[in-house]
Amino acid sequence: MIDSHTHLDLCEQPDTELVADAVAAGVTRMVTVGTTSASCRAALAAAEAFPQVYAAIGRHPNEAHGFDDADLTELEALAAHERCVAIGETGLDFYREGAPPADQERALSAQIELARETGKPLVIHTRAAADQTLDRLAAEADGVQVVLHCFSMPDRLQECLDRGYAISFAGNVTYKSAGDLAQAASAVPEDRLLVETDAPYLTPQAVRKHRNQPAYVIHTAAFIAELRSISLAELDSIVERNAARIFGW
Repeated sequence: MIDSHTHLDLCEQPDTELVADAVAAGVTRMVTVGTTSASCRAALAAAEAFPQVYAAIGRHPNEAHGFDDADLTELEALAAHERCVAIGETGLDFYREGAPPADQERALSAQIELARETGKPLVIHTRAAADQTLDRLAAEADGVQVVLHCFSMPDRLQECLDRGYAISFAGNVTYKSAGDLAQAASAVPEDRLLVETDAPYLTPQAVRKHRNQPAYVIHTAAFIAELRSISLAELDSIVERNAARIFGW
């Protein structure tokens, strides 16, 4: 199984323990995601240390304060690392008072272009900004492989599929209050489907009393397999195949 989006540096346990627990649970690869300069470097360090770990390099919209050419230059250098398989997470987040919208938009545009230049997929975070995010992607991301991480727009699913985006589901799809997400997870074509933890956030319902970690992606995968009336082994093969195609490993 693949955890297509995690944050090892934010989890409580040391990376060695997180990776060992994930491997024991059947997780063969994970993408740990940078959101700041420091976390991007931590992601690359983890990817260098563990063969199961790859990195995504980006600037989260809530960390985009004052994003400028120097920030982009740093991302370009980090993204050139052989263990970097994606650009992001980037996007727009208007849920909390984070970075100003203009800074978020500038950072997003820069990372869309970086994804295009590097040929790496673009990992998108969007919260309370669905229209703005999709409009910006439509205008600027043509030809870029887009991964909608922690998918949160079930009412826009068909539009996202029509654009060719990959759809990644996190542990919140397992919550009783998330029936619309569960319906989306059952409807996504198999060649667009990814599964993630977004650890340490969004722990799957089966282990919700614990902080999330990459090993727990198995619980989300099992939930989605049941939704789709297939075996966990079959879902595992689907996700492994999609991740290999998207991330290029």
